[in-house]
Amino acid sequence: MTVREFTRKMVRQWPILLVGLFLVAAFGLVALGYWRRGALIMAIGVGAASALRLSLPEERVGLLAVRTRTIDVLTTASVSAAMLYIAWTIDPLGTS
Repeated sequence: MTVREFTRKMVRQWPILLVGLFLVAAFGLVALGYWRRGALIMAIGVGAASALRLSLPEERVGLLAVRTRTIDVLTTASVSAAMLYIAWTIDPLGTS
């Protein structure tokens, strides 16, 4: 596989790469001690995965497609809502 072929395959997987960037940013914030902000960014990333899975056609969704569209959207939206609730309501425990 050449570099050009590899790049072309990665560009086709832009939805999962976008969600991955959210998660990397979230883990970076958590590592710096900003766990509530990290949880918020993670919830936004999972919500973006849900929105992308809902809006993109099957041939463009790439690795975000795991099961049926309905199951994927309901699962990721539920996880995002739970993480938003946790990030919003839990006491910061002395963190910034």
